[in-house]
Amino acid sequence: MTTQELTPKQKQEVEEKERTRPGRAFVPDVDIREDQDALWLWADMPGVAQGDVEVELHDDVLRLEGRVTLEDYKDLEPAYTEYNVGNFARRFTIPNVHSYDPDKVSARLVNGVLEVKLPKSERAKPRRIQIQG
Repeated sequence: MTTQELTPKQKQEVEEKERTRPGRAFVPDVDIREDQDALWLWADMPGVAQGDVEVELHDDVLRLEGRVTLEDYKDLEPAYTEYNVGNFARRFTIPNVHSYDPDKVSARLVNGVLEVKLPKSERAKPRRIQIQG
């Protein structure tokens, strides 16, 4: 096994001109995977409670937002942190959005990780064609 030095990754702050909520907002790290049944996204949102997450699919844009209650961190003086306290915001343009079933999109938040599932519509799934002789 090789030894590798771990270095913390700098968080990106959202760079939008207009902001509707006060406070800092960061771009969460996201993993994306597609299989034959769905498109999956996992977004890191540490400190966000389940009731403070919004997931919206409108036209071909998937919007993820998570809000942190800053009062939980008010008098906290950590010795070391790898993320800054603030809200999270990320938007994705979904190519071929008509390939997914908007009525079956689901999301859940577990231990600070938001999981979003966009199931493919039956028409978009691969199917085996019967060969006739």
